[in-house]
Amino acid sequence: MPPRTTPSARQERVGIELRKMRDSAGRTTAEAAALFGLARTKITQVEKGQYSISAERVRMLASDFQEGDTAYIEALAAMAEERHRGWWEDFRGSVPVGFLDIAEMEHFSRGMLTYQVSHCPGAMQTEAYSRAIFGEVYPPLPPRLLEARLEHRLKRSEVLMREGAPPYSALVHEAALRMLFGGRDAARQQLDKLLEFSELPHVTLRVISFSSDGFIGAGQGIFYVKGPVPRLDTVQLDAVGGPAFLHEQKQLENYRHIIETMTKRSLSESKSRDAIRLIKKEL
Repeated sequence: MPPRTTPSARQERVGIELRKMRDSAGRTTAEAAALFGLARTKITQVEKGQYSISAERVRMLASDFQEGDTAYIEALAAMAEERHRGWWEDFRGSVPVGFLDIAEMEHFSRGMLTYQVSHCPGAMQTEAYSRAIFGEVYPPLPPRLLEARLEHRLKRSEVLMREGAPPYSALVHEAALRMLFGGRDAARQQLDKLLEFSELPHVTLRVISFSSDGFIGAGQGIFYVKGPVPRLDTVQLDAVGGPAFLHEQKQLENYRHIIETMTKRSLSESKSRDAIRLIKKEL
């Protein structure tokens, strides 16, 4: 099987976790390769997500590296053997790879938490709102690419509407709710969309008001995606060069702390809906 030229963030994650195990065990790539009679370079490619690895070999490496967390090993083995071609692959070549990785994470997530200061959550955006945001991209997007990004963004909302959708919790700052992306009518439609999503049984929407007691973090949007086990959770941050994915345990703890702290400082769900309705009236 030829190596992958563009492994997804999820495929790379399998290799990253195997490298973490190997480093923790103090083993070299040559020692890991010897277990299967492979060249050392093949193990390096596996750890970069460039080559797939079977579930059985994941278990063999975990045993050799003396990893004792059975739930973690089995979750990683299942990830290694995934052969799922998701809807996001239809956008490869017309949408940045990082956007495809986000959609893939949402599809496989066991729960999602988003904390947004300047924009409404991507999976909750209306067409007019998203179009206004993508219209501000610099340098400007050609019409075909803008339409592709818009279609991809709207498709992401299906993760919240599907049967058996995972829990989704959104913390949205009042500043984001008052931004007039696309004009007043588009902004009002977006607030109605948030209210609609907030009524879903698996969705929690809370507003951080301007009067909240303090503000923790750098104001950067945070997307926390829960994996099958906590060790496989991921944090996604927006950056100028594309989304960044974090998965070191200390990083996960830090962002969990930020989200938990700001959740405590946010309005209740019912008061959040009241705040959104009031803001809509004031626009």
